[in-house]
Amino acid sequence: MSASDTIETAAEETGAAEDAAADSGSGPQLSDRDKAAATLASLLPTGAAEAAAAEDASKADEPKLDAQGRAYATGKRKDAVARVWIKPGAGRVMVNGRDAETYFARATLRMVMSQPFEAADRRDQFDVMATVSGGGLSGQAGAVRHGISKALVGFEPGLRPVLKKGGFLTRDSRVVERKKYGKAKARRSFQFSKR
Repeated sequence: MSASDTIETAAEETGAAEDAAADSGSGPQLSDRDKAAATLASLLPTGAAEAAAAEDASKADEPKLDAQGRAYATGKRKDAVARVWIKPGAGRVMVNGRDAETYFARATLRMVMSQPFEAADRRDQFDVMATVSGGGLSGQAGAVRHGISKALVGFEPGLRPVLKKGGFLTRDSRVVERKKYGKAKARRSFQFSKR
């Protein structure tokens, strides 16, 4: 007896039992999805469904690292895109081959970039290497922040709730509004001339 014959037989038995329950008026009414799930569960060996669910959960808790032991993520903000790699270290941050203190000269930008480490209580525990392009310095700092947050989750999945609560994993969708015809900019009108 093949697997398809087994499935057909189980489906016929399930259908017959449901018809009998429907005729008697007692017994719960199941949706098509519930019926399919019940049929599949009856065909799987005992405990196989639980083992598959546990295996999926354990895969979600494993860090995603490359051959060098780094976690990678892409961060975005406005028009800037940052590729970010993090690995355990002394807290050195390199952006486009330059030190972050040099690249992001304003203290505000460096503060924005380090926010995920502060929220996760992981300051000076990871070395960061980022390449960022597009946009201005503010957008690039936001893109690096987004990339660091996603890379931290890749390295340590247990940090996801903390970073999610702080809003660091959400891509900030605010971008520059497009210019409209008949307007000087997106909304600004041309100077009014009475005559």
